[in-house]
Amino acid sequence: MAETQELEKLLNDLKNLTGVTFCVDTEDEESVHRAVGQIKQLTSAYKEKYNKVNFIQNLLLDNVLHVDMYNRAKKLHIDIETNRTVFLVETERESYEDTMELLKHLYTAQMRDYITAVDDTSIILVKSMDPDDTEEDMHDVAKTIVDMINAEMMTKVCVSYGNPSRKLDDLSRSYKEAKMALEVGRIFYVGRSIVPYSKLGIGRLIYQLPIPLCKMFMEEVFGDQLPDTFDEETVTTINKFFDNNLNISETARQLYVHRNTLVYRLEKLQKMTGLDIRVFDDALTFKIATMVVSYMKFMKEET
Repeated sequence: MAETQELEKLLNDLKNLTGVTFCVDTEDEESVHRAVGQIKQLTSAYKEKYNKVNFIQNLLLDNVLHVDMYNRAKKLHIDIETNRTVFLVETERESYEDTMELLKHLYTAQMRDYITAVDDTSIILVKSMDPDDTEEDMHDVAKTIVDMINAEMMTKVCVSYGNPSRKLDDLSRSYKEAKMALEVGRIFYVGRSIVPYSKLGIGRLIYQLPIPLCKMFMEEVFGDQLPDTFDEETVTTINKFFDNNLNISETARQLYVHRNTLVYRLEKLQKMTGLDIRVFDDALTFKIATMVVSYMKFMKEET
């Protein structure tokens, strides 16, 4: 009788933890005895896993004191010096919950990987990596996530990731890098579904510039004729010219215009801005300026 009551309590605890209802034949004493032992183990393992996720989440947010970090990690059986990389998965709001469940199904079976979130916009995967894993291996993990979500839910997704962390106390740095990569990708690399922190290039530099400095730069380069005021034909021409590495013949072919027509458009742009984007230095200045414009518009919308 006592063991049956204990079983009922354990089943209730397990239901509260997992949301799943379990049934056991309480008429069979042997089944009750066996079930009590198995459910105790299952509940203990689930609680430990839950506590691990909470610990990792607080670690990412720098909410764990450095002096407590190693003691808590030891109690939770979390390796201190395992190579880990933080991946951020951003998907459409309506598919957020399904994406979370899909990632949990894929990665939480591996006890060294953790799925969590600190807001309702992106999902965090803390992925253990082999010491010999390269940038290409991390990209493969991100690509697997993107391909899987696209195939299973046919929804838009973007995955960013930071540099690998060699120690547990370096994990929050990888999270901050992944978060910055996601935001920088949202501003400058809209078409990309994978954004590594190590490949942000000049976008990372512009993202950290103060707005007053950006405004000063834009006034010096363009005056009142900002790139976001150009007509659609001019914008298309500029983008295609940059896509083809300043190659006039190939750009004209892809735009289905005569070479002289393209030259006329570029000369018209030069008269408007004072920049000849056929010349590398002017093209570089123009490219940076368009990225600064994107950054300023993003910051204005955010505020």
